[in-house]
Amino acid sequence: MDKAEIGVFGGSGFYNLLDDVTEAKVDTPYGSPSDSVMLATVAGRKVAFLPRHGRSHSIPPHKVNYRANVWAMRSLGVEAVISPCAAGSLQFRVKPGDFVVCDQFVDRTNGRADTFYDGPIVTHVSSAEIYDPVLRGLAVATIRDHGIPVHDGGTVVVIQGPRFSTKSESRWFTDAGWEVINMTQYPEAYLCRELGMAVVNISLITDYDAGVVATTDAVTAHSVLEVFQTNAQRIKAVVLDLIGRLPADLASLGARQALEFSRGDGHAASDNDQRLFELLG
Repeated sequence: MDKAEIGVFGGSGFYNLLDDVTEAKVDTPYGSPSDSVMLATVAGRKVAFLPRHGRSHSIPPHKVNYRANVWAMRSLGVEAVISPCAAGSLQFRVKPGDFVVCDQFVDRTNGRADTFYDGPIVTHVSSAEIYDPVLRGLAVATIRDHGIPVHDGGTVVVIQGPRFSTKSESRWFTDAGWEVINMTQYPEAYLCRELGMAVVNISLITDYDAGVVATTDAVTAHSVLEVFQTNAQRIKAVVLDLIGRLPADLASLGARQALEFSRGDGHAASDNDQRLFELLG
């Protein structure tokens, strides 16, 4: 059976990472993932790569099957996930071309299927520290070693999409002190945590959001992809280098501990609960 220990989700403009790959089609209880999963070995580590929008960017952010994507990674054995994404800046000091290794998110989406735990065993997984601190430190060091301006920490506010923010919304987010705006980190990052996988985000800043600078032109999909594509080689180099720096024992990151004391008692397991228990081992 195809297996991997490290997973990578590719974002806008980032549709391939690995050479000499094996394609795996993964079935999940939640339907099909965004694409086949590409499997390869990098620096002696088994890696799975999945473009979250599909390799032809055919799936908009509000239609991504996040549960299927995350389940596919975990079913292959993945213990740690690297999650790069295109993002806008909400603060002057975070400039287009910078990378931000976020440590928090704020969810402004609606209607997305955002949990694996639909009962009857009630489960509340903490998201207080959603992004793994060890992986974050390694990511920041790796990005700095590549000579890329990087911000250690930041909050990403996740909007529903596919529309971009109004200027008033953007100013609201800026005034709240948040640094980054994106459309895909929720529920992806939280779902990884629900399945006991450590996750790290690298936000690639493509533009200032519409309300940050009064004279800023309205952000467009074309401009975002244009900047992201110029950064494609930079993020690929960073991710490939980061893979080789991850701890040999990914279980030591403690992501599974987030599941301890998260379940209620006294209920029979549903078929869904049984699938989860089997997946988590």
